[in-house]
Amino acid sequence: MRKAYLLGFLLFTLQQNFAQIIRTELPDTISYWKKSNKIGLDISQITFVNWNAGGNNSVSGLFKGNFIREYSKKNLNWKNELIFRYGINKQEGREVRKTDDQIQINSTIGFRKDTVSNWFYSGKFNFNTQFANGYSYPNTEFAISKPFAPAYFFIGIGSEYSRKDLNLNVYLSPLTQKTTLVLDRRLANQGAFGVDAAIYDEVTGELLQNGRKSRTEIGILITNQWEKEIFKNINLEHRASLYSDYLNNFGNIDIDWQLQLNMTINEYVRANIGTHLVYDDDVKAKEEKEGEQIIVGPKVQLKQLLGVGLVYTF
Repeated sequence: MRKAYLLGFLLFTLQQNFAQIIRTELPDTISYWKKSNKIGLDISQITFVNWNAGGNNSVSGLFKGNFIREYSKKNLNWKNELIFRYGINKQEGREVRKTDDQIQINSTIGFRKDTVSNWFYSGKFNFNTQFANGYSYPNTEFAISKPFAPAYFFIGIGSEYSRKDLNLNVYLSPLTQKTTLVLDRRLANQGAFGVDAAIYDEVTGELLQNGRKSRTEIGILITNQWEKEIFKNINLEHRASLYSDYLNNFGNIDIDWQLQLNMTINEYVRANIGTHLVYDDDVKAKEEKEGEQIIVGPKVQLKQLLGVGLVYTF
């Protein structure tokens, strides 16, 4: 009888301890969502006082953000990303000028046959535009770009290779629709960013037909994203996008390539060096000659960035 009592007391004690372990170590609910939020501000400033070599006082600022929401459960993965950047520069004796401007939304949903495979059947959506008007400085009378002029939409289906252990992602789509919007009437009539320009009477110059505000293409899209810590607290991030239209000069490739080096100084202070290369045959470059803007044809667009500033992650 005494042995049975001791055995019952021991089982009751073990049961209570096990229940306490479950309550303290296991979460009440399981979430399949992961999130990442980063906002940052880079500032550079230079001031001259009685400086014999000369120079202009100036201040620059770049506000940026990156927000990620990712859902992952068994064979389903859905990643959403919002990127924005806006930079300005004020130099003594000169108006405020824009130095950077970007709004980008990416969404990719994929399904794989089993939890071992790194290949997903995927659909991808991408959107790009800007916050404010852009100008060919010093000419600020007419904007050469505006919000939704242009705006780019990509939507397609394909296959994605994803390795989270390598921070590597490759997306291949044989069927992607690219839509270019130019919602400003003046820019649309000019045929900016590849839309059909307005038609004018050759003799009188009278407007016969307005330019189109959109352009649709069907083609192949390849994107690649990779990130690696190359040295302690120094990360290299690479993003590339290649697109070719089946119907209009197939083989002529639109390129969007970003390369960035992120250096962590401490929890809040970061430094970064980056380049952004763009080539689009539909985007014609303009040059200022004798006070007039002349279209000279497509060119490689290159932007280089260097910044030190604050980054807050939450």
